[in-house]
Amino acid sequence: MTKVYTKIVGTGSYLPTRTIGNDYFSNYTFFDPCTKAPFDKSNDEIIQKFYEITNIGERRWASDDVVTSDMAAFAVKDACNSSGIDPETLDFIIVGHNFGDTPAGSSRVDTLPGLANRVKTKLHIKNPHCIVHDVISGCPGWTQAMIIADAYIKSQMFKRGVVVGADILSRISDPYDRDSMIYADGAAATIVEAVESDVPTGILSHTSRSDVGATTGYLAFGPSFNPDADQNELFIKMAGHKVYVYALSHVPSLVKQSIDEAGLHLTDIKKVLIHQANEKMDEAILKGVFKLYGETEIPEGIMPMSIRFLGNSSTATVPTLLDLVLKGKMDGQQINPGDCIVLASVGAGMNINSIVYKF
Repeated sequence: MTKVYTKIVGTGSYLPTRTIGNDYFSNYTFFDPCTKAPFDKSNDEIIQKFYEITNIGERRWASDDVVTSDMAAFAVKDACNSSGIDPETLDFIIVGHNFGDTPAGSSRVDTLPGLANRVKTKLHIKNPHCIVHDVISGCPGWTQAMIIADAYIKSQMFKRGVVVGADILSRISDPYDRDSMIYADGAAATIVEAVESDVPTGILSHTSRSDVGATTGYLAFGPSFNPDADQNELFIKMAGHKVYVYALSHVPSLVKQSIDEAGLHLTDIKKVLIHQANEKMDEAILKGVFKLYGETEIPEGIMPMSIRFLGNSSTATVPTLLDLVLKGKMDGQQINPGDCIVLASVGAGMNINSIVYKF
């Protein structure tokens, strides 16, 4: 029976021009979040331990003349140019982000008007029936927005749209917090459209989970760890170990649920593209998924990783990784016609999404 499916017809990304290596943080003064005093360890020790845990060697930061909506617009332009799609034919623009447009030198969040409105303006789209809105859902903002786009298309409200993930974390990171080394900037876009098919294609299934209560504080805004800094200025704060435990406890089962709901088995999945938060955490999540299927042998290359050179750019990590793989920019990585992949993310909320997609 012929059904309507949501298919990806174009991808694009924007990688900021500034490359920041770990040695950039050598002269930082990191404060202990408990004692509010500088760590008694050298920065070399702190940086080395950070690298061992996360496997982040460098990250990208936006130049001072660029804000998040600029990066989002650049990514959409890249997606349109590489796919030959006219932006005027878009029925909707959804931008997943967390902190709006934050100017250089400030941690102030600006979300009015919404970033999707700003992106439409910067793309010079004149079509008044191209509707726009933002999604703020932590790091899973792009996956959540993709699920919304799937609902739009399968309801036949719209036929084509673009979903963007974009964030600048470098400007809302406490320079006295060692977690600031994790954060990065970036944007990526995915153009989706309705296709009719008598065999499953595109988005096959998706599952989501949200937990509240104590978990809402695992990622939140808070003052600097330096007691002498302006305590009215707020930065992103993360309870790293609690996030790690939460992710390992819940992401594997949700990924399995999405695969099961697609009518597939783990052996049908060729790639797992997961939020680039911490390489060791992602490896543990993947191991947890395989354990649920009674499997111990993990195929080499099934989980591409960009965190080593791009860091954690929040909502941008998964769509950026997808764009890089599809365009042959990740060594040894490719996605072929007929391949089924998982797109998954976990983050502030706490929120989790997992999507199964067939090319």
